[in-house]
Amino acid sequence: MRRPNVANVLLGVTGSVAAIYTPELFCDLGAAGHEVKVAATAASLYFFDPAQLAPLDSGLRNPQVVILDADEWPRDRYHRRDPVLHIELRRWADLLLIAPLDANTLAKLALGLADNTLTCIYRAWDRNRPVVLAPAMNTLMWEHPATSRHLRHVAEDLGGRLHVVLPVDRQLACDDVGMGAMAPRDAILETLHLALAGAGER
Repeated sequence: MRRPNVANVLLGVTGSVAAIYTPELFCDLGAAGHEVKVAATAASLYFFDPAQLAPLDSGLRNPQVVILDADEWPRDRYHRRDPVLHIELRRWADLLLIAPLDANTLAKLALGLADNTLTCIYRAWDRNRPVVLAPAMNTLMWEHPATSRHLRHVAEDLGGRLHVVLPVDRQLACDDVGMGAMAPRDAILETLHLALAGAGER
């Protein structure tokens, strides 16, 4: 039996520079007792190596732990009764954490677009389960009116199940200084545990 507030966490990773912290966040979640799977967008792979996370003995990526779009849509054709990967992942997960959440993926969530595995998971998400978002983007992207509008749309869709870990103010990878850096990992974990505790009280 799992400990209280220990969960199956699906970690979505998108194409923000903050994706360089994915291995550390993955380890933090595991150290807290969570079972973790990662759904990585194609753009996120520019910033981290998926084989770093629970690799196979061969040193290659473990497709049971780190899921790419190629796993959802392989070269061979779909056959009736084949499992639908984004549905299987949604069923498995108790909580969806997207960290970092880039501006592009935030816009997709707000508009309901589902053009990769991660956005398909979100569109098919059981809205009785919590979602934690940790945005990370350039300061002017964060301050753009579309960002607050998109966050409002997502909040309207998810209601009390949405938890946003706001970005922080510091020098960014692009050397701009301002709000937009992904929140510290301990703040993300604290919000995740609060979200799980709240889900258990409902």
